[in-house]
Amino acid sequence: MATPKPRILPWLVSVLDEGHLDGVAWLDASRTRFRIPWKHGLRQDAQQDDFGIFRAWAQISGAYKPGEDKPDLPTWKRNFRAALNRKEMVRLAEDHSKDPQDPHKVFEFVTPGGASLPGTDTSPVTSDTGNTSDTQEDILEELLKDIVLAPSPSQAETPEHFPPHLLSPNVDVPAPSPSLEPPENQLRPLLGPEGEWEFEVTAFYRGRQVFKQDVLGQRGLRLVGSAAEDWMLPGQPVVLPDPKEYLKDQGVVSLVQRVLSYLGGGLALWRAGQQLCAQRLGQSRMYWAMGEELLPDSGHGQDSEVPKDKEGVVLDLRPFVAELIAFIEGSGRSPRYTLWFCVGESWPQDQPWTKRLVMVKVVPTCLKILLDLARSGGASSLGNSVDLHISNGHPFSFSSDQYKACLQDLLEDMEF
Repeated sequence: MATPKPRILPWLVSVLDEGHLDGVAWLDASRTRFRIPWKHGLRQDAQQDDFGIFRAWAQISGAYKPGEDKPDLPTWKRNFRAALNRKEMVRLAEDHSKDPQDPHKVFEFVTPGGASLPGTDTSPVTSDTGNTSDTQEDILEELLKDIVLAPSPSQAETPEHFPPHLLSPNVDVPAPSPSLEPPENQLRPLLGPEGEWEFEVTAFYRGRQVFKQDVLGQRGLRLVGSAAEDWMLPGQPVVLPDPKEYLKDQGVVSLVQRVLSYLGGGLALWRAGQQLCAQRLGQSRMYWAMGEELLPDSGHGQDSEVPKDKEGVVLDLRPFVAELIAFIEGSGRSPRYTLWFCVGESWPQDQPWTKRLVMVKVVPTCLKILLDLARSGGASSLGNSVDLHISNGHPFSFSSDQYKACLQDLLEDMEF
């Protein structure tokens, strides 16, 4: 049976007027400013009641059925934020989400009469359409945004093909298709927790490049010194070449061969959620640092040794994305993403890295793409739009503001 679908703003106004949810309240008599609790989901004192507004929206919009669906706090929060962010008549006024005592955000209506809105979308929604936290108006707005998958010529349709009444955000119209859903943040496949990463691996013997390969593996990669090593261990094996093919100094060849022989199970590098982790599986000790693509950083010292008996975090996506946003805004330097590993010797503190026997550079390709996209028009200006091509072959077009908004959306998910 068809049921009316609620609009988020009229629903939210009614919740604010009722005052039943703790921390959800109007802040002024004119009903233009309001607050929403916004506690970090990983805080030790976080409880389900802290996410009451997000759960309530998930229930009323049909995305969550208590007793049938498993609670999913991050998705509830993301859907609520996405639905609210699409409304031009509401803006974020103050962000106190990092407040240790009272984490919350303050929003305000920027359109007169914003708190007086019709409560439901009367377009029929059947029970099997499933997901949505968005109204049909949201779907139309998303179709008209610039961040879109590039369609084939036969599917392309420009805005002028829409009848005039469809271009008004205040008019309820049927969805173009019952199966249409608002598009996800298009960076999510690239940086989402289930994303499959590609790595560019480059090896150097005494500063000479001897190897370069792109590696794509669901369980990461494993640097080894011989093809005879245990291929049952996790990670895509990457075999470093025999130095005899590249070096003439037989003494150096012998030393490099010895280092490679002690690699054993190798250096394992894999993705775990929002982090990259490394672990030594052989006898050769290894040290790492985050540096530039053309030059390792020699400032880390021995505290950056790759552990043998446990995993060690070598890159965290959260600060990378935060630094990338600051770089786009012109308030910070470009974030680093290139990992350098020194194999079999201590890190070259005050010596040229080219004197080390074996150095390996690992570049997460997707992070390089993201920084290249930010650099395409300068630190604080991306130009009009830039196409981003990722491994699935789909082009994405972003304006500067859209790109930054997608990154901010991802950062909030990471900080859930």
